[in-house]
Amino acid sequence: MQFCTFGYVSSFGVYQDYYTRMYLTNHPPSAISWIGALTSFLIINVTLISGPLYDRGWFYRLMIVGSLLQSVSLFALSFAKPGQFYLIFMVQGVLSGIGMGLTYSPSLAVVSQHFSKRRTLVVSLVASGSPLGAMIHPIMLNDLLNGTVGFARGVRASAGFVSALLLIACLCMRTRELSVPTVSYTVVARKCSREVLFILMTVGSTLFQIGFYFPLFYLQLDSTKHGIDTKFSFYSLVIMNAACFVGRCMTGIIAAYTGVLNLTIASTVACSAVIISMIALSDMASVVMLGLAYGYFSGVYIALIVPLVTELTPNLSELGARMGICFAFTGMYHLALSRNS
Repeated sequence: MQFCTFGYVSSFGVYQDYYTRMYLTNHPPSAISWIGALTSFLIINVTLISGPLYDRGWFYRLMIVGSLLQSVSLFALSFAKPGQFYLIFMVQGVLSGIGMGLTYSPSLAVVSQHFSKRRTLVVSLVASGSPLGAMIHPIMLNDLLNGTVGFARGVRASAGFVSALLLIACLCMRTRELSVPTVSYTVVARKCSREVLFILMTVGSTLFQIGFYFPLFYLQLDSTKHGIDTKFSFYSLVIMNAACFVGRCMTGIIAAYTGVLNLTIASTVACSAVIISMIALSDMASVVMLGLAYGYFSGVYIALIVPLVTELTPNLSELGARMGICFAFTGMYHLALSRNS
């Protein structure tokens, strides 16, 4: 499921480039970027709705409705004509974002029902689907949109691929037991406001978002401006996402020895150091090293978010609501930073 949500959103750079050069030439790049920024924002903040519904036992309904919305939005996008900005904005930005948001949080939280001792390892493996999708989707879309296939058939091919994966995911996921609502969202929020560790975690993760997306948005552009080959600059993001995939897969193994909180702190410090090191970017070797380092440590951090929230949740029937509260704060920065970048 992660392969089709954030993994697909990570390919919006391909759409941004195609819309700017070919499809929406009558609109500035800053306006076009609102499409991808809104999608990312909705994926995170719709957890305010999907989280409590997951706690109430609506897991299967969320998966089915969210998957259908995402699939329909992609097929509808293929019928958009050049210059139809508002149609593309509503279909790809709003409809797709809501669909992904309905499935994102529950598809991660449901893993916690089946595992306890190895929960961090399994969640990190599930989360590794995002960087894997971030490697596959951009390459696929670049070949389809910029090749002989064209926009309409290319988007339909991509939509068919994503729809098939969503169907497989919906058929494979199962809940161990239906959650029974014991407390309301307001009660959970009130409890969280009195827990110092949960507050510090939420504030820390929110502040970390200020710099988290900088390499994702600027590594390719920065390498190009330093005279590095354009083709290699494009694959710099593929290198970063490949390292991110490795980092997420290894997180569960490392966290078993270091602890979730300690590894989270170490990964954020390492990410900050790599971001500062981007000042030294000058040649191909430095791009590779920065991409590998940041991809790995950012992958570790992302894989630890859900296990960290789970560790700070005494009653797992409140997990969906707590994830919604935590993600809502980080989502505000996500919209602003994605948009400004």
